[in-house]
Amino acid sequence: MNRPLTFEGAQVWDLAQRLGGQLRILPGAVIGWDMGAALALGRALGVPPLAMAEFLPPIEAVMVRKTNETLAAERG
Repeated sequence: MNRPLTFEGAQVWDLAQRLGGQLRILPGAVIGWDMGAALALGRALGVPPLAMAEFLPPIEAVMVRKTNETLAAERG
């Protein structure tokens, strides 16, 4: 249902999977990815900048929401 439909979309999805260590955090919450690091990694991987600009922000928003939901559930 949510799989990428284009080659560029697949590239950005692969990039998003590699960004686990590039989180911006506050105590008890994730606030997003370090976009500077994300874009640098994407460039190094050959991901088109327009694709990163288009696809990373909505993926980031879902990642932040779901990660924070998980953290809240673990805290009880």
